[in-house]
Amino acid sequence: MRKLYMKQKVFSIVDRFTVKNEAEEDCYQVEGDFVLIRGKRLHIRDMMGNEVALVKQKLIVLLPQFLVFVNGQQVAVVNKKFTLLKPKYVVDGLGWEVSGNFFEHDYTISDAKGEIVRIHKAWISWGDSYELEIRDDADEALVLAVVLAIDCVISTDRARSTFEASTEH
Repeated sequence: MRKLYMKQKVFSIVDRFTVKNEAEEDCYQVEGDFVLIRGKRLHIRDMMGNEVALVKQKLIVLLPQFLVFVNGQQVAVVNKKFTLLKPKYVVDGLGWEVSGNFFEHDYTISDAKGEIVRIHKAWISWGDSYELEIRDDADEALVLAVVLAIDCVISTDRARSTFEASTEH
């Protein structure tokens, strides 16, 4: 298993942050932007500045939905499915299953071979972070992009729920 770390406060769409490995070395730079007519985007770059993945919001959909691109090709769609009980997030296009406690960032993503990545809070020397334990044969950039897309769906859904609650009287 390989491990990547992100600071707890970095789950922000209009921010820039670095993803580190176990040796506390910078591995990826993530930069978010938001344009009203195009939606949210997260650019994931290696430390040489090459874009290795892109997470892009799909607009005009009922429930939040984000597209995942690797090397310029769309490889997955991450969205929330409507359920009455607990939230269900789906990764279409890869055959991956998502389960766990999403609001606490404590969940797993699995495929037919087993667990691909486990996401949970961890205490690292630089502070509270999220740890991604990634299976050795998994595409690290793809896994990171899908995890960030799930976070985008959760954040968008929370913002929408907060807005709807504040407008009801």
